[in-house]
Parts: sequence; structure tokens; C-alpha cells
Amino acid sequence: MASKPAPKRADLRRKRILLTNDDGINAPGMKVLQRIARNLSDDVWVVAPEAEHSGASHSLTLTAPLRLRKISARKFAVEGTPTDCVMMALNHVMADKRPDLLLSGVNRGANMGEDVTYSGTIAAAMEGTLVGVPSIALSQSFANRKVMHWPTAEQHAGDIIRRLVAVGWSREVLMNVNFPDVLPGEVKGVEVVRQGRRDISALNIEQRIDARERAYYWIGFRPVQGTPKAGTDLSATEDGCIAITPLHMDLTENKALKKLKASFEG
Repeated sequence: MASKPAPKRADLRRKRILLTNDDGINAPGMKVLQRIARNLSDDVWVVAPEAEHSGASHSLTLTAPLRLRKISARKFAVEGTPTDCVMMALNHVMADKRPDLLLSGVNRGANMGEDVTYSGTIAAAMEGTLVGVPSIALSQSFANRKVMHWPTAEQHAGDIIRRLVAVGWSREVLMNVNFPDVLPGEVKGVEVVRQGRRDISALNIEQRIDARERAYYWIGFRPVQGTPKAGTDLSATEDGCIAITPLHMDLTENKALKKLKASFEG
């Protein structure tokens, strides 16, 4: 039996790479992403939010000015959302020469299932995709907030990125990569899977009382027992694999479109 050919890996040493996130310019995951990117290229730029914007989705700032803080020659912080950051990077900071690749993350926590509609990490990659920059979102899963396996993303992301770029993808697609909550040496492989779906009953709204005896609320998620559907991002990471999911910018549901056309235009 013929052996499987070795996977192709792109040489990114001369490529311009833009980094951003939704956890903020000083987040641990951004430090990890900078080390990952600088092992791939010497032309690495960072334009990230001044503060955390988790759950910001694809929002942008329209009712307040954006402040830009220059940290170093290729590193900037924006008082705005992840989408603001990508807009500022492409249209102002890097206007002379746009990046060849956008990397968003490494997020503190997975972005799988319905997370992709809330995530600022995904949204930054969406914005890059909209303007024609190949974009990859990267997230590190965790079960215990006190134990983050950042070395897992750091050790495996570079190879994943080079392999993805070598394969390539269409202009309407972004790549969503989730690393499992295991040590680097315990990763069981890579699975290319579809977006999964959690039990929405996992949503939890917790009421508390402040010092003035007024109620306030935290939105969160309770762990839900059960086996995720096979072939999804949720099942892949639970099995200890890196999950790669191509996400399409066109949200049109074609079966419903056809049915509605027949009803309204028939």
C-alpha cells in the first residue's frame, strides 16, 4: 500500500501577518499568538482592543470616537471592538500594505457551536474575510479556569496555520480552529468538522445584590452532561483532537430559500 504523501506547509517567512483578539492587548492568549506568529514570519503586526470585548460579536463603534495607542512600531491598542481593530488596521495602521494573513486569538476558551455567533474572536476573522484577507480564528478550550493549557495552542498552531495556508480556501470562508483542553503531547490528532450545537438550556442568568441592595445579573453557562454529536467541533475537542471548521460568510439557507421562492414567486 502506497504511503500517504506528507502534507504541504506554506512558507510564511515573507508574509505580512496581522494579529488581533477580543480578550485585549495584554491578554495571555495574545502573548501566545505573538510567539506563534513570530515563529512564522518577521513581519508581524498587532492591532488589538485596549480592553476585553468577549461576546462583542461583529459589533463596531459608531457613537464614540476611536482612540489609537501606539505601543511600538508594529503594535497598537484600540479603544474599541475587535471589528474596530481590524478596520483600523487595514484602513489606517497598515494602509500602505495590507496583511497577507489575519490571525485572531488565541482566545481564552473555545469558540464552538453557537459561540461563533457571539464571539469577538470569530468576528475579527469575519471582518478580515469580508475585505479579502485570509483569516483564521484560534481558541484554546478549558474546563477549569485555573488550568489553561496555553502550550497546547502554542505548540500546535504554527503547523496548523502553515498547512491551512498551503491548502487555501475561498474568499467567503474563514477558518475556525479550536485546541482541546489537554497537554500538548496528549493531542490525538486533527479533525476537520462541522459546527456543532449545544443544549441552549446551558444558559444561566445569576442574580446578585449590590451594596445598595439593588439587583444585578451575570450571564453564564452551566456545564451540560451528554455526548456531543459526532463529526462536530464539540465532539472533536472532547475527544482530545484539534478541531478545524470552515465557516462561510453567506448565512443563506438554500432549502428554505427554494421553498419560499416557490410560495411567494410561484
